Amino acid sequence: MPTELSGLRLDQVLARLWPQHSRSRLQDWVRDGHVSVAGDTCREVRRKVWAGEILEVVEQPGAQQSALQAEAIPLDLRHEDADILILAKPAGLVVHPGSGNWSGTLLNGLLHYLPQARELPRAGIVHRLDKDTSGLMVVAKTLAAQTDLVRQLAARSVKRHYLALASGRVAAAGTVDAPIGRHPQQRTRMAVVQGGKPARTHYSVLEYLPAASLLRCELDTGRTHQIRVHMASLGHPLLGDQLYAERATAARFGRQALHACRLELLHPRSGLPMHWELPLPDDMAALLQRLRAERDTKSV
Repeated sequence: MPTELSGLRLDQVLARLWPQHSRSRLQDWVRDGHVSVAGDTCREVRRKVWAGEILEVVEQPGAQQSALQAEAIPLDLRHEDADILILAKPAGLVVHPGSGNWSGTLLNGLLHYLPQARELPRAGIVHRLDKDTSGLMVVAKTLAAQTDLVRQLAARSVKRHYLALASGRVAAAGTVDAPIGRHPQQRTRMAVVQGGKPARTHYSVLEYLPAASLLRCELDTGRTHQIRVHMASLGHPLLGDQLYAERATAARFGRQALHACRLELLHPRSGLPMHWELPLPDDMAALLQRLRAERDTKSV
């Protein structure tokens, strides 16, 4: 250990000698027994260390490194060929690892199912669904396919259709063309904000239900929480939306009532148009059935 650091606390010395790591991470490593001083494990971050003592640190993988681990997570595949996977994502499954969800994600499952996906950016994932949104997703198996799909998304030749249950009686059809960005005060939320990224959602009403409307939505863009934010901006937040709906609306369902029901694209190798459809999952189908029964009872 350098003489000029003699007499300082262990965590201070470690921060000077291993500046690539944060002090809090180094302190955790000390408490977890991954640091030794003069050959003995030391768990006291305040211990003073002296010139001549040898420090050893067994560096531990960070959360982001752990996020790239393969995990045997079941994947509901609806199509697979040499270039792409089409899968049905269940509600509750996070797509990308991130703060609070460094494991158990779709990306972890893809790395287990397709070990070669480790060589692709984001394991071949080209678009997302929110954790509590169910539905169809496309994943690339090769770099060429991923590049083509990203270009298609930019050119809007990938079509994504959703079924949603919104609160209240929504106008028969319309388009919300309003920029979306981070909420200026509540950073966990998105909002329609001046200077946000362009966002356009087309919607039509399929059915009116008690205090709700069944909608079909199509995205021209793919902003975070886009349908949820746009419908809330119209005064019709989605049933069950814990982030954008008032308490009474949020309590009507266990998650946001949103399902990616149809996916259209041009196959990245053949260029042929392809599409897939996915029925409502059981929880959202049961909610729709209850609302229909309530409506029919009132009409008798």
